[in-house]
Amino acid sequence: MRSGVAFGLAALLVVTGCGADAEPAVPRAASTTATASATASAAASAGATASGDVTHSANVTHVANVPPEAPLDGPQAWGTDLAFQGDYAFVGNYDGFSVFDVSDPARPTAVSRVLCPGEQNDVSVSGDLLFLSVDSPRSGPDCAAESGRNGGGGGWEGIRIFDVADKAHPRFVSAVRTDCGSHTHTLVPGKDGKKVYLYVSSPGPEPESTTCPAPHNKISIVEVPTADPAGAKVVSEPVLSEGGGEDGLGGCHDITAYPEKDLAAAACFGDGILMDISDRVHPKVLQHVRDEENFSIWHSATFNNDATKVVFGDELGGGVSATCDSGTPKKHGADAVYDLSEGRALRLRGYFKIPREQQPDENCVAHNGSLLPVPGRDIMVQSWYQGGVSILDFTDADNPREIGFFERGPVEGVGGSWSAYYYNGHIYSSDITKGLDVLRIDDPLTDPAKKVTVKELNAQTQVSYPQ
Repeated sequence: MRSGVAFGLAALLVVTGCGADAEPAVPRAASTTATASATASAAASAGATASGDVTHSANVTHVANVPPEAPLDGPQAWGTDLAFQGDYAFVGNYDGFSVFDVSDPARPTAVSRVLCPGEQNDVSVSGDLLFLSVDSPRSGPDCAAESGRNGGGGGWEGIRIFDVADKAHPRFVSAVRTDCGSHTHTLVPGKDGKKVYLYVSSPGPEPESTTCPAPHNKISIVEVPTADPAGAKVVSEPVLSEGGGEDGLGGCHDITAYPEKDLAAAACFGDGILMDISDRVHPKVLQHVRDEENFSIWHSATFNNDATKVVFGDELGGGVSATCDSGTPKKHGADAVYDLSEGRALRLRGYFKIPREQQPDENCVAHNGSLLPVPGRDIMVQSWYQGGVSILDFTDADNPREIGFFERGPVEGVGGSWSAYYYNGHIYSSDITKGLDVLRIDDPLTDPAKKVTVKELNAQTQVSYPQ
């Protein structure tokens, strides 16, 4: 975390693939016209599965899987976040990122795999630019830099920027150091069309650190001129909350922006924060909400389409613990649904947690998800690590319910779905150890979503869908 902005070409390895075999589609278990209540009942009674098995609700089909391949198949080459553009899916990995052609969702093909280590390598795309979050000290910003935790003299972490105009040969072009690194980032388009902004979230402070000192109660905002990404720089570091002192964790974990509404919802460890982002460089805090009885680590947020609700998730245990077992309360490690009034005030309504009990050694907790473009209803898909992928209907904010699911049996150690997002008719899940999964949901409640297509999707940058 010690160097500033750095530019130049990285020494990176790109493996170009002409194809990746997909697993045969898993047969549908029953009719696709199951009602939401029947599907939820089936989900609740599914129970745990044997190791290696796949189970899913009647309305969900496992379309394809692309397992990890070299060079992104090492012991901790964990799959992370996803972004989409046109016919391509971009999949982050602790050791780099991959680009897949998903023009045929039943047969995703690897276009390139880029070796560029740096936790977590959460990813977003805009035009010809791709951004990666690095939240582990490196000896420098380029892909050949050594880990600072392995004697590499680590002093850099932050945002890496790639040119992906040529999907088969992504090119590192610049990087920006941010205080305490970048655990995640959120892409927010500028209003002039000439810049994009990255709202960088990271935890802190770090004991005895000179680059992440207390208090750490802010985010970093990186401005990227789209025509000159080498000119990217930190332009503000707004303070969002109190705390972040020596004895407490500060900063934010994740931020979801809704630029058309000039709103953002930030999950900031101890609380949820609603922001006005009409001034992209100087967001204004509108409200803090807390749930000290039930929430541990405020992890992420999702708006509904008309921005009248926000779903916040709690990552109790940090993603490595079993919180979906019988010994954990139903409101812990769960989602909380909030109303968002016209006056921009949040009010707690209900909670959601997957109804399928997991085994005590399966890491499972609420994680990354996105909205399905279903007119008149509030439906989202969400990852739950080894709890799999869940589709939930939160139209009734007091009684959100699962209407479909997909999951594998237990794996040893940390595993499961890191991110699950809906994109142009299919659900894409980045599994930590099993690679890229493609799912399809066929249900009267969700079928209208198939009529909606978008050109680009960064799940933490929401866009409005037709009503």
